[in-house]
Formats: sequence, structure tokens, C-alpha cells
Amino acid sequence: MSIISLEQYRLIEIAGIDAEKYLQGQLTCDVTKLALGDHTITAHCDPKGKMTSIFRLIRIESDQFYVMIHHSLLPTGLDQLKKYAVFSKVSFTELNAQLVGLIDEDSEFSAQVCVKFTNRCILINPESAVQFNADFTLWDLADIQQGYPILTDKTQGEFIPQALNLQTLEQAISFQKGCYIGQETVARAKYRGANKRAMFVFKADTDLTPDIGGEIEMRLESGWRATGTIISAVNFEGILWLQVVLNQDTHQELLFRLPNSEVSLKLLNSAH
Repeated sequence: MSIISLEQYRLIEIAGIDAEKYLQGQLTCDVTKLALGDHTITAHCDPKGKMTSIFRLIRIESDQFYVMIHHSLLPTGLDQLKKYAVFSKVSFTELNAQLVGLIDEDSEFSAQVCVKFTNRCILINPESAVQFNADFTLWDLADIQQGYPILTDKTQGEFIPQALNLQTLEQAISFQKGCYIGQETVARAKYRGANKRAMFVFKADTDLTPDIGGEIEMRLESGWRATGTIISAVNFEGILWLQVVLNQDTHQELLFRLPNSEVSLKLLNSAH
């Protein structure tokens, strides 16, 4: 079992008698469908449907929610989420919480909150001290391997949810709920085929780690051409893992490499 300090995340408490109603009008998921203790990955978009944040939403009480969000998305992501709250009875508080990630959990830990999904568990404020045995990049690697997009400030506000395959994950997007910020764009992408992009996973044997927001190269008859956008990159034990947004029709027969290098990239899958 890997025990990881999730230092790349922050915990925000959203509470108040209007918390559910307010979040319902902001997020891509159906907040009203979350029972106490339930959670889901979800997104907050701008009016054009571009994501300013992706985070895990956890329902603690009927009028209390936790948001676990990547630190680099703050403060912009939180400011955008609070933007229309002035007339609602809802508060936003960044908590000084200890966040612990468990992978391949085989023993029980007590914590204020325990969030389980796939083969992983997130502990919020464990009741006893824990001994970490893995770096936080291992958690990012698990996200990449399991198809969970890692949005950071490098690509904040650039993509609609479907470009990062959010429609395939948990309860991330509801197409039945009422209006929310950016809904028109998200719905058009589903029902009118307006989205032409998807997130793909690549790996390579290399010690290199390219910049987030950069491109990769695709082989054409005339040579190599820059394409796509790298949204996350993790190099773990000499193996590079990438999440890259490309055209949806990208297929396995195409050849890819890191820019201006001889490092070939192996296309593993797409969850679109």
C-alpha cells in the first residue's frame, strides 16, 4: 500500500443554507443527487464553457460540502466559483487540512472523512499519525493511468469538459440537470457534436519531462508537425506519462514524439 501526502491539493469548505442551490447553478454535476458522504469529480466553467477548475466535490452535510482542488488553480478557480455568491447565503473557507492518499489500501485508517474510488482512498484529517512511503507524483501517476484529468493553471480556462473526457467519469457531468454556468456549450458538444477533441494518454522511456501547456509532434509524410496540448506530465522511475488533448480521430497507427527529440511516444488509450 502506498501512503502519500497530497500536498498538491487544497481543501475548501462551502457551507450555508444556499450551498446546494448555489453549487447546482455553478457546477457540471448534479449536486442534488449527492447523498451525505457521496462525492464526484466535477468541473466549474466560465460562461463560454471553458473550465476554470476541476475538483472532487464531497457532500459532508445537507448544507456543507468539501472541495479538493489542485493548489495551482487557486486563487483564480475559487474566485470564479465565488463570483455570483454575493446574494446567496453561502460561505467559502480554505481549511488547514491534512490530505492523505492511499493506493491499494489493505488496512483501515480512521479519519474525519474517507473518500474511496477505484483502488484509492483520500483521508481528510486522519485521527492518528501516518507514515508516508511514496511521493505525491505517484498519486498524479494514478490519475493519468486511470483517466482522471489533472488540470493546472497552465491550461486553466482553455478546454471544455468533454475535451478532457469528463463525460466518462463518475457523475462529473449531468445532461439532465437545470442551467449552470457554461451549460449551453457543454450540451452543444454532446448533442451537436461540437467538441472535436479528447484527452489521450502517452508514455515513453525517458528522463525528460516536457512543459505543461506545450505540444508534442506527430509524424506526417512531409516530416514532423507540432500538435496537441500537454495538460499533465509525470516522470516516474524513468518512464514519462503524459495527458495530451488531441483531435478525437487520433488513432494508434500514428507516430508521435517529444518536440525536437528522438523520444518516441506510445499512445496508450483515450477514454472518449
